[in-house]
Amino acid sequence: MQLAGKKVVVVGGSSGIGLATAELAKREGAQIIIASRNAERLDAIAEKMNVVAIPADVTDDKSVANLFKSCGPVDHVVVTAAQLRTGPFKSVPMEDVRSTMEGKFWGAWRVARAADIRPGGSLTLVSGFLSIRPRPNSAIVSAANGALESLARALALELAPVRVNAVSPGIIDTPIRAAMPEEARREMLAKTAASLPVGRVGVSEDIARQILSFMTIGFVTGSIVYVDGGALVT
Repeated sequence: MQLAGKKVVVVGGSSGIGLATAELAKREGAQIIIASRNAERLDAIAEKMNVVAIPADVTDDKSVANLFKSCGPVDHVVVTAAQLRTGPFKSVPMEDVRSTMEGKFWGAWRVARAADIRPGGSLTLVSGFLSIRPRPNSAIVSAANGALESLARALALELAPVRVNAVSPGIIDTPIRAAMPEEARREMLAKTAASLPVGRVGVSEDIARQILSFMTIGFVTGSIVYVDGGALVT
């Protein structure tokens, strides 16, 4: 077991990529703590997985500080939490723009400041390939992802010997897409799969496996890895 005896905190661990990461790390022997602002869903997942759950809101300084006071020193931290609101650049409300940065970028900043990560441990941020492959109506998400990737590189120096990396997913079929009408969702995913060299869209475990490699390969820091099924070369 690659993570036997290690304590891993997954912020955003109650669904999607965060949940897949928590499940994979637990199978590798880690002691898991999952955090999320949705306390009801968090508790249900924690009971099912037999792991520790701590409610936390990454947009609140005190909430993040209390999370890591409760955790104590840890070996690995993963941040997947994000609340994204976007729209056409000229008309998207500034409230939505600020909310996206607050949840995705400043949330990761708060976690990085508050976490007590043991030397040689790791912090992994999750950005998204819109950072370098933008599309219309998503400028704020592109900007937040780019900022996260720059932050990962900077923190790899400032927090050393803690290792800091970012994984940048392409199109992943996660519960966040459940908000779409089912027919539109299936059509979008099928069209995306057909355009990719791998012939499919990603699933949460694809990203979780990359995150696990960041935890276990001690010679990797300051790296941004794009896990996108080949989207960047098409």
